[in-house]
Amino acid sequence: MTVTDISPRAGSTSGRTDPGWRVTAFRVLRSEWIKFWTLRSSWITLGVAAVVLIGFGFIASAVYDPSAAEAASGPRPKPAADGIALALAGATLAQLAIGVLGVLVSAGEYSTGMIRSTLAAVPRRLPVLWSKSLVFGMTAFVVSAVAVVIAFPLVMTQLTGTPMELSLSDDGVLRSLAGAAGYLALVGVLGVALGSLLRSVAGGIAVLVAGLLIIPGLAMLLPEAWADTVVPYLPSNAGNAMMSLTQDADSLSAGAGFVTLTGWALVALAAAAVRLVRSDA
Repeated sequence: MTVTDISPRAGSTSGRTDPGWRVTAFRVLRSEWIKFWTLRSSWITLGVAAVVLIGFGFIASAVYDPSAAEAASGPRPKPAADGIALALAGATLAQLAIGVLGVLVSAGEYSTGMIRSTLAAVPRRLPVLWSKSLVFGMTAFVVSAVAVVIAFPLVMTQLTGTPMELSLSDDGVLRSLAGAAGYLALVGVLGVALGSLLRSVAGGIAVLVAGLLIIPGLAMLLPEAWADTVVPYLPSNAGNAMMSLTQDADSLSAGAGFVTLTGWALVALAAAAVRLVRSDA
């Protein structure tokens, strides 16, 4: 009887981890990028958000009546703020499309059970959450930025010769447009965090819609002193401060709005990270 020699030979990689298969941050990021763009829902929902953002701004500017607006605004109208508001009239609906897609990006894997395969491939888990957030946040920012850059000149062609006419060189216009893109990107990251935290598509969407649309309305019913303290710091109101060309006395500045909304997104991500690490998929 002969004994088979199974000792490692020169150049063999037995007993060692092949560097070609090592899990790295870049590879996790790349895998999330591939997963995101291979879903038709990603293309469709981002396209809907862009069309809504451009289309609603165009419609709002097309039906704008300068004489009626001047009569309604009194002797001291605010044309600059109204001009930006018209250009970004579709942001409210676009935020829902992007936020819902963010929830689907994370919670969708829990619904299908694919999250188990993902976490088996990335045992440390947290890189998955960071990669999903980064991929979708940057994608939402780029798509939103392109949409507002298209929407603004398109809207201004309808407002030529009116008190609301603006140009990109006017003070605060570029900041407002960048703020709109940043706001929508942060809403997307917030959606990813809620989807990962709640692990339910329906639950994530419900909390997102409540936080962006329902709670701000209910907060107005609070006593005035409380409302003035709480309302400006709600996510959608902080986002409006980022997009507005001018701010009211009761609203946040654009910078404070950005910090506030970023804080909301980071808190949600931190909560999602804790649950991801401490509980099974």
